Amino acid sequence: MMMSVDTDLIRVLADPLRLRIVTLLARETLCTTHLVEETGARQTNLSNHLRVLREAGVVETEPCGRYTYYRLRPDVIASLAGQFAELAESARTAAENKRACP
Repeated sequence: MMMSVDTDLIRVLADPLRLRIVTLLARETLCTTHLVEETGARQTNLSNHLRVLREAGVVETEPCGRYTYYRLRPDVIASLAGQFAELAESARTAAENKRACP
């Protein structure tokens, strides 16, 4: 049975800045200051995007003094990748299936 793709997570990752944040966090754990430097986004805007990513379960936080570090949750990304892999496999096996027109 084919599982459905998590459309809420796709919406979260569809934003270019959030996708950039996820890409950066895939390489290393960063604080907001680092992310501002890397993206050029305003701190307020970046914090809002990080909140959305955190609420979606894509990133987790680690307090460190007066800073908060953000870390990507690879299991969430792997789960989404698995859903797409399953969808691709379904498309491969169904390539010859064609419903007849009435």
